[in-house]
Amino acid sequence: MFENEIIREILNKYRVLWSLSHASSLMGWDSETYMPSEGVKGRSVASAELALLYRKLFLQDVAPLVEKVMGAERLNEYEAGVVRVLGRELERMKKIPEKIQYELAKLRVEASTVWRGAKAEGNFKAFEPYLTRVFELRKETAEYLGYKEHPYDALLDIYEEGLTDRDVDNMFRGLVPSIKRVLERVSQNGYYPRTHELEGVEYVKEELERVNREVLELLSFPWSKGRLDVSAHPFTVGISLWDVRITTRYEGRDFRRSLFSTIHEFGHAIYDMNVDETLAMTPLEGGASLGVHESQSRFWENIVGRSFSFITVLKPILEKHLSVARGYDAEELYRYFNVVRPSTIRVDADEVTYNMHIYLRYKLERGLIGGEIKVSELPELWNEMMEELLGIVPPNLSEGVLQDIHWSITAVGYFPTYTIGNLLSAQLKNALEREVGPLAELIRARRFAEITEFMRRKIHKYGKLYPPKELILKSLGEPMNPEYFARYLEEKYVKVSLL
Repeated sequence: MFENEIIREILNKYRVLWSLSHASSLMGWDSETYMPSEGVKGRSVASAELALLYRKLFLQDVAPLVEKVMGAERLNEYEAGVVRVLGRELERMKKIPEKIQYELAKLRVEASTVWRGAKAEGNFKAFEPYLTRVFELRKETAEYLGYKEHPYDALLDIYEEGLTDRDVDNMFRGLVPSIKRVLERVSQNGYYPRTHELEGVEYVKEELERVNREVLELLSFPWSKGRLDVSAHPFTVGISLWDVRITTRYEGRDFRRSLFSTIHEFGHAIYDMNVDETLAMTPLEGGASLGVHESQSRFWENIVGRSFSFITVLKPILEKHLSVARGYDAEELYRYFNVVRPSTIRVDADEVTYNMHIYLRYKLERGLIGGEIKVSELPELWNEMMEELLGIVPPNLSEGVLQDIHWSITAVGYFPTYTIGNLLSAQLKNALEREVGPLAELIRARRFAEITEFMRRKIHKYGKLYPPKELILKSLGEPMNPEYFARYLEEKYVKVSLL
């Protein structure tokens, strides 16, 4: 697979960098789960110093070899993939000054810790100085990296290789009006409720923990390679192919929130675990992009998890463990899982309105990076856009501008990948049904391993070998096509098909 002598030398030296990333990932997981609150004082410095050490060793030991082999003839596709991935990393390191990288690494730990407290208290003022600095540093990052049309291009490309502001704008231009039309028709047909009594019912945490664990076992989550913990914002961290950790949250009521968070993170985790082991500890380990990664989590959470066929399989698990779910038939649970209404919280949004939340964040991020918006204006602008897009205003800042962790960890340009994931999830469903069979039948027969195997063959095994657009074209035979998602929403929410 890796025959070129220089590439083999690169991979040998890269293992040290992989080990530093391994340690940093474990520290990041600990920061969000078990680290005591005052631990941030040391953790922020340690994280920043490790980031600088990574940079130093990369530029000292790996960069000269990458530059030497760039443009070499007769590299196979795996060797070319290594050069492409490391070449992108080298370009960022060369262009972004060390002091910026250090401050971003330190700020990532400090700001996320302050954000958790600010969110709990609904105190934007406490978080504002940190958020201001995040966007100042990300503006500088964009300028150092360079761009063709808009500074936001440079940040989007970090998370989704080749993605531009023009791409995102085109994606939403047709999607937003389409969502509004579907939402109006859902309201008219009346099948999917705007509220459900189970949303306000309190549950016993220990009961729901047992549900989440049995659902993961149903989906064949390999416990020998993973674990499930609790955090303020559910996440997945791939420490290695053999150690992938997920979290969920327990809020005491509306049990579907925790359940779907768990299923969502399963989708991320199984992707990381199923990358071909020959790519382990190389630059090609990991997902192709965040958008492709989100296609996996959104596929399992929504297209599988919210389907009627899945609920028929899930119902015995709920009856066994979760007392508040007993007494509801499968169709009533389906309606609860698929309540459709404009809501303030993105992670709890239904399939119809979810992408409106992403559109709001995209517009705000673009304005902040472009200099048209100030951080101090965010709470008011957030509320105005929520009312314009979904007809509601958050009752407090915790359900508004403070709800997401992403900005606190300096992830600017990340949000559009969620919509890319939604669009691709429907396209993958179509491809799976052409090749394997109707998804509803696979679910009812509990043939989840066949679904995962399809995803492994088409997406997971390749890791970062191909750029995301190339991977989708290679695996699905066409570029990303929003029509599949539009058709999926139409069939499920307008025609009300339970298949």
